[in-house]
Amino acid sequence: MKLITAVVRPERVQQVKEALFRAGISGLTLTKVSGHGGEQEVVEHYRGTRVMVEFREKVEFKMAVSEPFVEAAIEAIQQGARTGEVGDGKIFVQELERVVRIRTGEKDNAALTPVTETATKPVSV
Repeated sequence: MKLITAVVRPERVQQVKEALFRAGISGLTLTKVSGHGGEQEVVEHYRGTRVMVEFREKVEFKMAVSEPFVEAAIEAIQQGARTGEVGDGKIFVQELERVVRIRTGEKDNAALTPVTETATKPVSV
């Protein structure tokens, strides 16, 4: 089991979500975040004052997936998020030691979002 965290541009959220759903991954969490990566600092004018924008608005996706869906999730995120410009984001993949579904007490792979019978294998995107 892996925890996949992706930080992407806010304007690419819909494309990433649709690509993940097509790959059979529907259990995810979104958080609005701010960050600084390789983008140039931007000077904006706000009410007649110059303002240096150091941190950019981003969206963070988090999802727990079983091993067969790791590469499918990474490919889906890349497909949905890529613009080819600096600031497209990053994907982080971490080991998950344990998962417990609160409602039922199911553990580990059984606690992850079930896959429908029509999507028993990860779909390449």
